[in-house]
Amino acid sequence: ELVQFLLVKDQKKIPIKRADMLKNVIRGYRGAYTEVVNQAGRTLQEVFGLQLVEIDPKRHSYILTSNLPCAEGNHPCRSKEKAKIGLLTVILSFIFMKGNSVKDSAVWEFLRRLRVHPGEQHEIFGDVQKLVTEEFVRQKYLEITPIPLTDPPQFNYQWGPRAAKETSKKDILNFVAKVQGKSPKFWSSQYNEA
Repeated sequence: ELVQFLLVKDQKKIPIKRADMLKNVIRGYRGAYTEVVNQAGRTLQEVFGLQLVEIDPKRHSYILTSNLPCAEGNHPCRSKEKAKIGLLTVILSFIFMKGNSVKDSAVWEFLRRLRVHPGEQHEIFGDVQKLVTEEFVRQKYLEITPIPLTDPPQFNYQWGPRAAKETSKKDILNFVAKVQGKSPKFWSSQYNEA
């Protein structure tokens, strides 16, 4: 039952809370919580190639990540989802290459140069600003923190815990190097960090 619950919840890519697992599935078996979660984790791994990962130990929230190698072109997601992941990869790359934290104005200026405008409806992404500031944040791919004492309010963008679990700085640097047609070693500080 827990495996099914986790698979359904993960479709929206929103972290799954321990409280929801207890309330909706485990109910009267609270004493066996750890054992039930561990068994569900093994089943997810063996049957679906997914790993149950705790991303926030304080709030006890979890995500599912794929253990399966991802062959380019054979990705099971639809083209719109692929495009969103592409946009997310570009944003994560920008954040990493700029020192792991970037002001919101820099992110939007960067996207404008790619002809993706935050205030306009995009034919593939829809409302880009909502996608980036709400959906990617809710899914824990991005974290947005306010910069104190700024008027109008400004924000910093960083990688979220799901991004750190589903990709690596090395993969992102290799992506940037491939796009730029250079060796990853060209960016020595990012290369050392990755």
